[in-house]
Amino acid sequence: MPYLIPPRTPLTPEQVERGFDDLLALQMGGGAAVTGRAEADPELAFVMLRLAEDIVWPVTAVDGETDPCADSFALDEVGCVLLSALRDWARDSPATAVPGIARSIIRFTVNVIPDPDHADTADTLEAMRDERLVLAHAVHSAPGAHR
Repeated sequence: MPYLIPPRTPLTPEQVERGFDDLLALQMGGGAAVTGRAEADPELAFVMLRLAEDIVWPVTAVDGETDPCADSFALDEVGCVLLSALRDWARDSPATAVPGIARSIIRFTVNVIPDPDHADTADTLEAMRDERLVLAHAVHSAPGAHR
């Protein structure tokens, strides 16, 4: 069964900042701080899940612009399985899901989408944060945007 990402309002710039702050804190060894924030902020599981979707789905989904092959369908299914598991985890146990989803995003970044321009994973995460912040600001400052 495919992983369907329902239409939704993009994350706000504040949510993007908060999510990437936790990703970067965990990457730099601040796991205890991330766990503490997860327990205090129930929305954080949602934010982490949305970041995971925004990072994993574009990399793993079958691209309509290239010729599909067996490997592309396998990668698509791996992305679906990963995101479905993360979605279930976020729903069933938000406090424990936050550091787990964050670790999954970091591992995915290290192993699947290493950035040749950013040898350090923290640099790659910062570059992804900057890209998503630009998008979030554009969407949320557009005329008629939900705030």
